Amino acid sequence: MTLGFCGAGPAIVNALSRRMTAEVRREGVRWAQEYARGVAATPLTEAGMATGSGTTIAFWPDAEIFGSVEFSFDGLEERFRELAFLNQGLEISLTDLRRPDDSRSVRLRFPGGTRDFVDFLDDHTATSAPMDTIVFEREDPRMAGVMEVAFRWCSCHGERVRSFANSRPTVGGTHAVGFRNGMAAAVTAYAREQGVLTPMDPDIGADRIGEGLTAVVSVKLDRPEFEGSTRGVLGNSEVHDCVGQAVQDHLDRWLKEDPERAAAVIDQIVQGARRD
Repeated sequence: MTLGFCGAGPAIVNALSRRMTAEVRREGVRWAQEYARGVAATPLTEAGMATGSGTTIAFWPDAEIFGSVEFSFDGLEERFRELAFLNQGLEISLTDLRRPDDSRSVRLRFPGGTRDFVDFLDDHTATSAPMDTIVFEREDPRMAGVMEVAFRWCSCHGERVRSFANSRPTVGGTHAVGFRNGMAAAVTAYAREQGVLTPMDPDIGADRIGEGLTAVVSVKLDRPEFEGSTRGVLGNSEVHDCVGQAVQDHLDRWLKEDPERAAAVIDQIVQGARRD
């Protein structure tokens, strides 16, 4: 199933499947209906008694559309892991029964949410003990949604920054730009206060704060607006300032509360910016 595309996921899956079945268990009754290539093949039918509540969807992708309908266990596991990280407390089980003599199964649940996501991204890259992860969640009515951000620096090179909107991976957008601008503003202000940057030095650009940075930027909006040819860029303009200000506030507070680690981070960023 697709997620995060304005509620259209089930309809899209239905249209792209040669067969799809839906079963709903509610108030002691099990209801069922079957579809073929997006069209109802059977009426909604009371299919017996049910225990508990929930929904089960089964679908068979249409080979006439996709050519190959072989699912990748690794690909599904990677995507489900993202969803479990981004939705704290959610548990997802994935089982592959296509080969009974070689079945595979994983259960994904991450109580730490985006903090655990940052740990996962850093697992094979950190060359020394990183700083504590800065994590915050904030609801902002100006963007009609909630942001959750987790980030830290370590001594490794490069950056690992992932952004999401309504649990959907993005390749950029207003939330990602706001995050970087908020980081750059906090780092620049602190570096000037500490004399690391002289009056003659330019501000640290948003494209220069990534050295050693690992971050997850996630927003969940009532009305997300996606742009670009693949609809992978978040376009909600109000999100930029909301995320940027929140990031600047939290990073500024951390820099002032932990000056020893702050000095190491600022030096790493400034030296990296000067090398560039």
